[in-house]
Amino acid sequence: MTAAPVTDIEQFTEVHDRHFAAIYRYVAGRLGAQAAEDIAAETFLVAFDRRKTFDATRGDVRAWLFGIATNLVSRHRRKEARHYRALSRLETPRAAEGHENRVVVAGQLGKALARLTAGERDVLLLVALADLGYAEVGEALGISPGTVGSRLTRARKKLTPVLAQEARDE
Repeated sequence: MTAAPVTDIEQFTEVHDRHFAAIYRYVAGRLGAQAAEDIAAETFLVAFDRRKTFDATRGDVRAWLFGIATNLVSRHRRKEARHYRALSRLETPRAAEGHENRVVVAGQLGKALARLTAGERDVLLLVALADLGYAEVGEALGISPGTVGSRLTRARKKLTPVLAQEARDE
């Protein structure tokens, strides 16, 4: 199905039904659940409007949809960056006892995500939240798999000190 053209409404309905949840989860991970419904729906509106321009020889529908979603998320990047800056200002208390009382510290991770370039953040979150492989991320963003790998490596290097500190604090 993903390689077939998506020009008629029945085919597009199948595409929507098959991929909406994954697009929603990806966008929710980027912008929060409140914005995810709107952005995910807008992703499919854009895709529907552009369905006749979809070229299966350039990639599959899933990657095409994630590319559209990523572009829509980019429009909201200022809001996303403000969100990460706000998280970095949070001072979340740590629980002194019991694993069940442990509070996740989002502040340092938010600060680290805010330090990533837009490209690094897009690649990292497509891999982490959408569970896309390098080739799919490349298709979604219009970059080579090698570029995906290098951006992901840079993002991981920037996040490693934050994650290592979190592990030491446990």
